Amino acid sequence: MPTYEYRCLKCKKIFEQFQSIKDEPLKKCKFCSGKVERIIGAGGGFILKGNGFYATDYRKGDYKEREKKEKSASCPAKSDKCKGCPKADS
Repeated sequence: MPTYEYRCLKCKKIFEQFQSIKDEPLKKCKFCSGKVERIIGAGGGFILKGNGFYATDYRKGDYKEREKKEKSASCPAKSDKCKGCPKADS
């Protein structure tokens, strides 16, 4: 649920209200019952910060070595580089 900011026109207090998007905007101040207006707040920013947000964060140090081994293991069939490979025998 989003948080909306309101400003009272009577007492000038600014307050936040947790409301559903479907809810009607508030009309009365929760402090003095004066008329309120909804103001545009800064909103909640979405910040990706710290470990775990990128694919590289999950990789271990030996990732590149394993990747090289996997690529060399998938050589094309009947190549000179693949002697003894089951694909080369077919």
